[in-house]
Amino acid sequence: MKLNSLFLPFALLAGMVPCRAQSGIQDTSITLVPLTISYAYQLPSGEMAQRFGANSNLGFSASVKFKNNYSLGLEGGYLFGNKVNERNVLREMTTTNGVIVNQDGDPANVLFFERGYTVMAFAGKVIPIAGPNPNSGILLKLGGGYLAHKLLIQHQNDVLPALEGDYLKGYDRLSAGPVGMFFAGYQHLGNNRFINFMVGFELQVAFTRSLRPYNFDSGRADNDTHVDGLSGLRFGWTFPIYKTRDTREYYR
Repeated sequence: MKLNSLFLPFALLAGMVPCRAQSGIQDTSITLVPLTISYAYQLPSGEMAQRFGANSNLGFSASVKFKNNYSLGLEGGYLFGNKVNERNVLREMTTTNGVIVNQDGDPANVLFFERGYTVMAFAGKVIPIAGPNPNSGILLKLGGGYLAHKLLIQHQNDVLPALEGDYLKGYDRLSAGPVGMFFAGYQHLGNNRFINFMVGFELQVAFTRSLRPYNFDSGRADNDTHVDGLSGLRFGWTFPIYKTRDTREYYR
């Protein structure tokens, strides 16, 4: 019997051992694109607390997390709330009984809201000390960008010429300026793409100035720089985009 024929069965058995493609998210840190929709309940501080109470913030972010677990990205947030402390901006229209009257002399229904937004770029780091894979763990982020906020004054079914069109801009306190952001929390990216979330504490500090040339209620312009802060708990759902591992088996 030839020597080649003796080794042929062993060669065939060795060739039947399955070969798999390179490891996936559950095995090692990989480059991926996390898209995150989030919500934060924020408490104001600084001069912003004199104008508003607690607010909600809906956010969206897109970033690239590299194999070394550092990330770069962009995010935006929409601020909204109905807790307004600075309601005396319409004091000149208010009667001694604390009522604002419409054009017909009847009590008007005037509502105050908070509205605003943020646009920021950020850098982050995932420290994989906990989680189902090396892409999960403690999440730290630092960012900076632009913040704007204002009073939204609405009146329903009433005619109030002093609060129409450009006149309303004299009362809305529109302010904006640069903002810095710090986030510390936890990021969980599941091995099967379905359970992916983030949660943590977020702090934003902005230096804002009025964008209106004149405030009607005070009779002067506001040229001061204001220190505005927002802090609160943010949580969100993440959709990670990455190349899936090829689990097919190949036989040689």
